Amino acid sequence: MTTTATSLDLTLVDRYTALWNEPDAELRRRAIAELWTADGVEYVEGARFTGHDELDTRVAEAYNAFVADGRYRAANAADAHRHDDLLTFTIQLIGVETGEIAWAARIFLLLDAEDKIREDYQLTVQPLDAQ
Repeated sequence: MTTTATSLDLTLVDRYTALWNEPDAELRRRAIAELWTADGVEYVEGARFTGHDELDTRVAEAYNAFVADGRYRAANAADAHRHDDLLTFTIQLIGVETGEIAWAARIFLLLDAEDKIREDYQLTVQPLDAQ
């Protein structure tokens, strides 16, 4: 049975979301180490990123492509649910000037016993319009 996320789960969702908005590279690396296991994996758009170094590169590239110029900010849709070691929620890119959702993905996080991310699946549900 799927349950509404607990306050600890919501904190994890908020920390995950904040990572994608973080301008400081050292703080991003620290957040990755706190969120993911050392061999944690993210699967996105047919690509696989394994371990903290690859995740750091992935997050930095996404930050630089979408957030750094102030065009978008990452947000979550406040729709987190948990079932055992699976936490799922929607992450979005919000246009800073428009406030509109420009892109969205459903996130599925498989967590370890300490609630660190073992596997992160990002499935786009609203593609970004080509601009």
